Amino acid sequence: MKTATLTMARSINEGLRRAMEEDPKVLIMGEDVGKLGGVFRVTDGLQKDFGEDRVIDTPLAESGIIGTAIGMAIRGYRPVCEIQFDGFVFPAANQIITQLAKMPMRSLGALRLPVVVRVPCGGGIGAVEHHSESPESYFTHTAGLRVMACANPLDAYTMIQQAIRLDDPVIFFEPKRRYWEKAEIDLGMDLREAWPVDRAKVVREGTDVTVLAYGPMVKTVLDAAAAAEGEGRSLEVVDLRSLNPLDTETVFRSVRKTGRCVVAHEAPTYSGFGAELAARITEHCFYSLEAPVLRACGFSTPYPPSRLEEHYLPDLDRVLDAVDRSFGW
Repeated sequence: MKTATLTMARSINEGLRRAMEEDPKVLIMGEDVGKLGGVFRVTDGLQKDFGEDRVIDTPLAESGIIGTAIGMAIRGYRPVCEIQFDGFVFPAANQIITQLAKMPMRSLGALRLPVVVRVPCGGGIGAVEHHSESPESYFTHTAGLRVMACANPLDAYTMIQQAIRLDDPVIFFEPKRRYWEKAEIDLGMDLREAWPVDRAKVVREGTDVTVLAYGPMVKTVLDAAAAAEGEGRSLEVVDLRSLNPLDTETVFRSVRKTGRCVVAHEAPTYSGFGAELAARITEHCFYSLEAPVLRACGFSTPYPPSRLEEHYLPDLDRVLDAVDRSFGW
């Protein structure tokens, strides 16, 4: 067994490396992914080890990256595309929504598109405009796409490999402000023993309130749960991991146990993914609820300048405020 203490960024790098070693049809493409190793160094060293034919530095053209990946997938490859920053995914939206998501069904399954689109997402790093978006709802709303969000180094290592092995197109969100957090990773683990990629995970057991989160907000919610414990409240934290398909079984079981639910995400509250969660929970767990499903999310404004992002991003206090309000009904 080979274990190492790795950052999330390095965990993804090792996951990509292992996928490329196991399948010669896996290749990486994106802006500066080769010689530079990506702006976050997630692909560092891969071009040196696998060559320019498998780690491809592309022009600054996100639509072209995804369009090329679609053609390569039709020819039997498994492209992993890096979108350099979340806000840059929108030029590729036409290819993702009208082609990547729809082509398998339009062909009645004759064409499979095993394309993974890696998107560093969220705020908290003091970046400039268009570099701190949370665009997950655009893609969860698009039928035909799998949407995943890793929250820690271990899940990052396993989930990127699991995503690459799927025959479906995957939008893979990576929380950029968690890239430098560390954990011990078993690099030789059998992926068949890893947590299923489409299953949520209860990362903290509790009895009073279910708090649902994913990606960058999981750590924030865990910190909130630790603080709430000092006040005598027990929060159950569920890391959704897969946004589409959604593991409603785990979510509903937790909500029926606690009777209360708070949803936390960085994206704006209005029409955010939390609204879908609230609707489904209300439909299926209505008679178990002691209070409405509440949301602790970003404000419904464009992402602000970096000096204001600490005010914009939902923090421990905003999560705990929603928990308190759930007991006020």
